[in-house]
Amino acid sequence: MTPIDLGMDWIVSKRKDFIGRRSLFRSDTARSDRKQLVGLLTETPDVVLPEGSQIVESDTPPGATRMQGHVTSSYFSASLDRSIALALVQGGRSRIGDIVPVVAAEGAFVAARVVAPVFLAPEGTRQNG
Repeated sequence: MTPIDLGMDWIVSKRKDFIGRRSLFRSDTARSDRKQLVGLLTETPDVVLPEGSQIVESDTPPGATRMQGHVTSSYFSASLDRSIALALVQGGRSRIGDIVPVVAAEGAFVAARVVAPVFLAPEGTRQNG
């Protein structure tokens, strides 16, 4: 499976040559278990995850579990009236809908649901009017 098969066909030309084309089609780039950009919604809507927080395999004490990814950005959305976050998660697209433990401040675990990385008008109604 190539990155174009993974939903990037709208951004990448199939006919033109471009810088980075060879890298885009390398087998390592197409691995399904590589880290992929996803959205996170905390189970408690007012909890904003600290940027850089680790997403781990299980909510056992830190050090006893494998890291699955990390939070890249996190904010409170006034439009959605809840916290939202973006994260790089191992095999992220295949994990949409899963609940993952995130190690937040001072080693506390926060449960977050893996979602698509588009939070507001994913069908493009606001942009396309």
